[in-house]
Amino acid sequence: MSEPGTVLIENGMTTQVDTETAERFIAEKHIGERIKRLRLKKSMGLVELGRHTGLSASFLSQLETGRVVPTLRNLARVAMVFSKDLSYFFEPEPQSLFRLHRRHERVKLPQTGVEDPTYFFESLAYMVPDRLMDPYFAEFLPVKKSQDIRPHVHAGYEFLYVLEGELEIRHGDQVSVLEPGDAVYFDASTPHAYLCAGKSHALALIVTMHQSLAAQPTMQLRPLGTAVPGRSLPGLQIRPGTGNTGAGSTGTGNNGGAR
Repeated sequence: MSEPGTVLIENGMTTQVDTETAERFIAEKHIGERIKRLRLKKSMGLVELGRHTGLSASFLSQLETGRVVPTLRNLARVAMVFSKDLSYFFEPEPQSLFRLHRRHERVKLPQTGVEDPTYFFESLAYMVPDRLMDPYFAEFLPVKKSQDIRPHVHAGYEFLYVLEGELEIRHGDQVSVLEPGDAVYFDASTPHAYLCAGKSHALALIVTMHQSLAAQPTMQLRPLGTAVPGRSLPGLQIRPGTGNTGAGSTGTGNNGGAR
């Protein structure tokens, strides 16, 4: 039978907590593992941590492996070395972000705001909340002479990798044609556009990085080249206080293909 431990008084009721339960509660907090992570993050050895805390290296080793339970005094010494509050060792541990997107779960969406889309896209991270980047799989269709090539801008940066076909990218006054295996990383605050440059479709991976942007007047960007007005290529014109991004500027926002 477990030995009785601390006596708790709640609503007039007295309850005894046995030692086994108390130790299990402490073990669930993974205090030793948290101390070891803090130490390794600082590239600090047990001997060095011992010098800072006044505790022996052997005791700290047992503490990290869970063979001994620290007193609040000893735990406070460790916490102070790493500029942490005692609550750090007892608060729920943050969960590492991991979201898997299966191919059959994705939704293929067309370019928005046009009757004859020049591309289709799939969000590769629509299930990730508050994400800092938006990855997309995009399919660009051959452009017809009657289609308008209108550049767009957004805050942050953009990365594009061509998987198949030929893709023309226009960035400011620069025009480049990318082939399979080619990649480009650019400042998305410069007017840019991309279009299929071959007779068959082009496939690409696009990643846009979010960045806050101060409110500013809408940029009225004229079509590039001599194309006849009518339709636009990926992206919407940026509105004050928004951060529409690259292929993500199709109106998906943080919901991406979830819609």
